Amino acid sequence: MADPSLTRGQMVDFQIAGRGVRDSRVLQAMRDVPREVFVDADFEEFAYEDTPLPIGKGQTISQPFMVAYMIEAAEIDPDDRVLEVGTGSGYAAAVMSRVAGHVYTIERHATLAESARQRFERLGYDNIEVRAGDGTKGWRDAAPFDAILVAAAGPGAPLALQEQLDVGGRMVIPIGEEGGQRLLKVTRTGAATYEEEDLGGVQFVPLISEEGWAEQPQSKGDRPALARLPARGRSLPEMIAAAAEPLPDFKDPAFGDLFDRFADRRVVLLGEASHGTSEFYKARAAITRKLIEKHGFTIVAVEADWPDAAAIDRYIRHRPARMTAEPPFQRFPTWMWRNTDVEAFVGWMRDHNASLDDANRRAGFYGLDIYNMSASITAVLRYLDQVDPEAAAAARQRYGCLTPWQKDPSTYGRAVLTSGYRKCEKAVLEQCRDLLAKQLDYARQDGIDFLDAAQNARLVAAAERYYRIMYYGGAESWNLRDTHMFETLEHLLEARGRNAKAVVWAHNSHIGDARYTEMGTIRQEVNIGQLCRERFGGEAALIGFGTDTGTVAAASDWDDPMQVMRVRHSHPDSYERLCHDSGVLRFLLDLDRDPALRHRLLERRLERFIGVIYRPETELRSHYADASLPRQFDAFVWFDKTKAVTPLGPEHARAGVPDTYPFGL
Repeated sequence: MADPSLTRGQMVDFQIAGRGVRDSRVLQAMRDVPREVFVDADFEEFAYEDTPLPIGKGQTISQPFMVAYMIEAAEIDPDDRVLEVGTGSGYAAAVMSRVAGHVYTIERHATLAESARQRFERLGYDNIEVRAGDGTKGWRDAAPFDAILVAAAGPGAPLALQEQLDVGGRMVIPIGEEGGQRLLKVTRTGAATYEEEDLGGVQFVPLISEEGWAEQPQSKGDRPALARLPARGRSLPEMIAAAAEPLPDFKDPAFGDLFDRFADRRVVLLGEASHGTSEFYKARAAITRKLIEKHGFTIVAVEADWPDAAAIDRYIRHRPARMTAEPPFQRFPTWMWRNTDVEAFVGWMRDHNASLDDANRRAGFYGLDIYNMSASITAVLRYLDQVDPEAAAAARQRYGCLTPWQKDPSTYGRAVLTSGYRKCEKAVLEQCRDLLAKQLDYARQDGIDFLDAAQNARLVAAAERYYRIMYYGGAESWNLRDTHMFETLEHLLEARGRNAKAVVWAHNSHIGDARYTEMGTIRQEVNIGQLCRERFGGEAALIGFGTDTGTVAAASDWDDPMQVMRVRHSHPDSYERLCHDSGVLRFLLDLDRDPALRHRLLERRLERFIGVIYRPETELRSHYADASLPRQFDAFVWFDKTKAVTPLGPEHARAGVPDTYPFGL
């Protein structure tokens, strides 16, 4: 072939600069990098023609003009950290390495990645790192990036890549189906804000990945086939309606049957979009009954305080009640667990356990939360009084520094700033360690009672720290609380045996993976859902719940009286509105069932979160956040119109119930 450097210069002058690329550094890089090194030997003579060339595995080396155009559009500076998705032959990464400070490039085909790495090494390009994997997940441990370039066309800009852009960073990516692709420039303008610019029509190979197109097997050729896309003009609500599996009545066994697909998981997490919606409780009860009866689940772990849930657990497992204990769930918000739906489920668990002769097969009811420090201290002392009076005396002395704050622990954080109460941290940790150190001796007397006492001791230690740091605000208190709840779940699984399986009931904000909501992307918060995925992987199922309108039991502010409030119709830009517009009134949406729908839903939208507080007058600001539903959950349960839970009151008192009945009024 002709002198490569001469041919390369002509390519830059006529095909790149002549068509509008003006960045002198980009033009010089194009002159410096030998494209002939990055093409197969059979195509060397075409190396400097302005055309893409095949490189195997159904991939191509991009045309030189497009490489230069995308790099210029990304506005790369000499000190920038750049991520490339789709290494291919390595040519574009090589050009970028002459412009940027450091280049990270990901290729899904390991053989192509290794070939590119060897080329970089031969050329002495030592500021490039290569990784084989799914590029749409980015390179989290090298983020944030000043620029990201994607060399294949997907259905949209992957959420993980957007999150890994630095503020002010630019992503250049082709999007769309073959024959209708556009080159998009996405600029991150703030913590959760982005601007988009359409750079014109292009043609790239498809982006095959978790957030790209799904690859389908085919009998011949090495070009991947795309999953069938919806016909143009088919709306998202129509796609949701097609994929939705309608839900029968709660009492119909078919309701629970729909969730058998999750029965092989170690942990099934069931959410709720509010703490005061009857349908969410009824649905979780129906699903949990099936998992307990037919699939061997023995742990029901709920977003409730351990001492309160322990009273329920003793009742449903036919164990003696703590006669001196206060009735459970007396602390705000009482309606969250003292309601008719929970009462019905607790009654079912007691009846189910009564039919089992083997006590180890009986399902237990456990609290994961951190708040009821006073009851936990009482439980530890009561247990030690029975099994080790000398240890009980030492525990009373250690817990003494917390006595002034047991009834109002939220004030503890302010007190430690001035009153020397940091000694409490050491005392409660010593107490927890001592109790656990005597585990074998105590467990021989009663393993269940020891588990209860040990967990209460852990709770006191965690609660002391929680209330101390809560005074400062920020993510640390949330993270401590959810980490405590996750660790409690781990202790339960360990205590119930190697094959134990658990159902978790908690709010969507706890069980949906925080990494794909504002919690993780902006506030750096973690939650149980994220921690379960990181610990159990595919053995964890995260199932969210949602509604459009109806009524909810909630308060206007903390410690205010409960009200039955009207829930406003969902926001037009929300996932809830998409579900409402599907026209299916109640359904299960398996988010892995339809790849094309999953890809369409990946784009972040608003999602509604109502806790025990509901402020409809400021709903958008108070109760909506950005999220990516298919990455946050594995499935989504929808009830278009819902009603408030019914709190237990004197009118629900029942005659003839056992003395151990936990909801005595």
